[in-house]
Amino acid sequence: MKACIYGAGAIGGWLGMALADAGCTVQMVARGTTLTALRRDGLRLTRPDGTVVHAAVQASDAPAVLGTQDLVVLAVKAPALPDVAERIAPLVGPQTVVLTAMNGVPWWFLQGCEGPARGQRVRSVEADGRIAAAIPAAQVVGGVVHASCSLLAPGHVRQHFGNRLLIGEPGGGPSERTTALAEVLRLGGIDVEISPRIQQDIWFKLWGNLTMNPISALTGATTDRILDDALVRGFISAVMQEAKAIGERLGLPIDQQPEDRHAVTRKLGAFKTSMLQDVEAGKPLEIDALVAAVHELGTLTGTATPHTDALLGLVRLMAQQRGLYPA
Repeated sequence: MKACIYGAGAIGGWLGMALADAGCTVQMVARGTTLTALRRDGLRLTRPDGTVVHAAVQASDAPAVLGTQDLVVLAVKAPALPDVAERIAPLVGPQTVVLTAMNGVPWWFLQGCEGPARGQRVRSVEADGRIAAAIPAAQVVGGVVHASCSLLAPGHVRQHFGNRLLIGEPGGGPSERTTALAEVLRLGGIDVEISPRIQQDIWFKLWGNLTMNPISALTGATTDRILDDALVRGFISAVMQEAKAIGERLGLPIDQQPEDRHAVTRKLGAFKTSMLQDVEAGKPLEIDALVAAVHELGTLTGTATPHTDALLGLVRLMAQQRGLYPA
């Protein structure tokens, strides 16, 4: 299999190493110091036990140089998608599978949902349809990552904990290509599960990220400090109840209460969310895919979201003031 990782960050590197271990020819789209490091040193991964593994990869900042792939893994953050849409065409042939390994609501999310929102465009994620035009829906496989990874240096990933990946067809049900992809990734050492309804898994993961990410970005606090504050925890629970109601109307019910999820988050200890790390690094924030999309889905399903709206307004204004979100 010829596979290309578009987004040579922590998750992209984790998946790239698995594909290399499975015997795939791995290529990566990268820029700047990451491109230099990949060309000089290859891809490196430090596993949770401290073992360091290495894979030779071909890296380029020009997708046309890499050519048509069997698999393209999109491991970028949502603000980068418009740029990806403009540049991805040389990688995608008629039989190419595009695996989305991203946080938040993807542009294809409503294809497999129920109710009045079914099949509509999530405009907060994709305003003009360019992403859908560049990446045909029929070639997309959805992914949900349950692994904590970070970058030790450009091209060098540290895997902290978790090794799980859920994949599934946007339209639901099993398929030959998800079965084949799962087999390859398992050969590379990843715990892969094929989801009968990947939107359900995306929504459940978002149920936690929707609040913890923006609140940590606003306050600079780690997740333990956030949950220790009763007033903040109560606000988080109110936002989660709104998202839970939206999920019911999309046909994506959640059978837990916010306190159940808080207990799981507490077990992870004191950690900085990815959005807080992006604030500290001065990078664009994933506000649209994580928060604005939930506000929009509330409107589409006729669900009141006053707490979500307040959170969206606050984190958006903070990001605009820092130049991390368009005014």
